[in-house]
Amino acid sequence: MSIDPRTYTYPDDVLRERIILITGASNGIGKALAVKAARLGAQVILHGRNTAKLEKVYDEIIEIGDVLRPSIAVLDLASANAEDYTALATSIENEFGRLDGLVHNAAIIGDRFSIEQYDAVTWQRVMHVNVTAGFALTQVLLPLMQRSEDASVIFASSGVGRVARGFWGAYAVSKFAVEGMSQVLADEHRHAHLRSNCVNPGATRTDMRLAAFPGENRDILKTPEQILTPYIYLLGADSKGVTGESFDSQ
Repeated sequence: MSIDPRTYTYPDDVLRERIILITGASNGIGKALAVKAARLGAQVILHGRNTAKLEKVYDEIIEIGDVLRPSIAVLDLASANAEDYTALATSIENEFGRLDGLVHNAAIIGDRFSIEQYDAVTWQRVMHVNVTAGFALTQVLLPLMQRSEDASVIFASSGVGRVARGFWGAYAVSKFAVEGMSQVLADEHRHAHLRSNCVNPGATRTDMRLAAFPGENRDILKTPEQILTPYIYLLGADSKGVTGESFDSQ
């Protein structure tokens, strides 16, 4: 691969008419990516669990002008059941007929305790939201992505999902699992029009980062808007054939 996703340059319509679902689009990286993708011509589906927050993102996108009107998909990944996932897939099918991009951005950090001290219920919740929900959503949306001529799945990874560090508990383990899930999906569809990759956004000025490092100087961190280039690359046509990889945004 000759393109460095971090320094990739692209035209203003690189995502023109691509239908892209972004989970965790209420704030942080998910919100920034949704707004950017809309600016680049995408038909964005905003996922989150809070309708009011999603509506604010919706309004921000509409205010850009000359963009495709986004859709809103309210779904609580912590409590959704099979019927909820099926209903979401059916709604996307009825409205658009296909899906070109799926960005698994939503995640929770859980506790930063040792394995010895970690609460089992919290562990299960983190693994469910960060891993099992991503599996369930991918599985139910695969038929729609298989209708696309160029579908891309992106999983948000982490540095602690590649080289483990103590006291990162379920979050680190969940990100190792996400890396593995992406590789399995990529290998299963290596000869199809579907690719799967991971992106590690790195230290970014988000609420999740603040929860993990409350004493950190946030002013030295890049904003979500500054680390989106690899996501844009992987969602667009220039990354055809790139699959089973894991990239850094910084």
